[in-house]
Amino acid sequence: MANAEFLETKRRARVVGSFGGLDDLQRVQSGNLSRSFDLAEIRLDLLAAAGGPVTSSTWEHLAGVPLLFTARRGSEGGRGDLSAGQRIELLECALDDATCIDIEMASIGEMKELLETLQARGIPWIASYHDFGKLPETRVLEDSARSAMVAGASVFKVAAMLHSPADMARLADFQLADHDIPVATMGMGPLAPVSRLLCAQCGSVLNYGYLGETPTAPGQWDAGFLKLAIERLAAFSAEDCRL
Repeated sequence: MANAEFLETKRRARVVGSFGGLDDLQRVQSGNLSRSFDLAEIRLDLLAAAGGPVTSSTWEHLAGVPLLFTARRGSEGGRGDLSAGQRIELLECALDDATCIDIEMASIGEMKELLETLQARGIPWIASYHDFGKLPETRVLEDSARSAMVAGASVFKVAAMLHSPADMARLADFQLADHDIPVATMGMGPLAPVSRLLCAQCGSVLNYGYLGETPTAPGQWDAGFLKLAIERLAAFSAEDCRL
C-alpha cells in the first residue's frame, strides 16, 4: 500500500507490533508475521543503544512489511537520551524504507526540516504524546490534537498512565470525540491491557503491542494476542448489529 494511503483508509483499528530491541528484531522471520500486526515499529533509539550500526541492513529481512520508524526522545521513554540531531540522523537513514515516521509533539520545532522532507516525499507521520505519570487533562489533549493537525501529522497518538477506571473512561471519551484528525489512544500501567481494547473499540486507529519478548511500554499486550482480541471484538459487534 502506498505510504500516503496507509493511515487514511477508513480510520480502521490497526495493530502496531513494536520490537523491544535488536535481538527481537534479528530473530523474527517476516513470513510468519502477517497475522500478528498491520504495521511493525522499529525503535531506532533502542537499536542505537545496543551499540551496533543502524542501517537498512538491520531490517532488510522484513522486506515487504509496512514499517514505522521511531527515534524516541529520552523525556518520553527513549533509550540513551539522544539529542535531536542524533535522532534526526537515525530517522533519515530509514526514510527509504518507511511507511510512516513517529515524531513527538515536543520534537516538532526541532525537527522542522525533517518534517519538510517527509512532506516532500509523501511519508506520513504520527505526532505522539506520552505521559508516564498521569493522564493529562482533556483540554491539554485537545489542544495537542489541534496542534498536531496544524503541523501536518496524519495521526495524533496519546499514551498515558492510567490510575483509575475514571481515567480510562475519560481517555475513551477523548477517543470518541471528533478531533478532525485520526487519533490513537492507549493507557499504560495496570489498566493498560483493558484500556487498549476499549480504545480500539472506540476508534483508536493505531493500537500497540510488542513483537518478540520485550514490551516497549508498561502494560503492553503481545501484538498477536492484541490483534486477535480486537478482531474478535469487532466480530462480536458485527454480530450484535445483525440481531
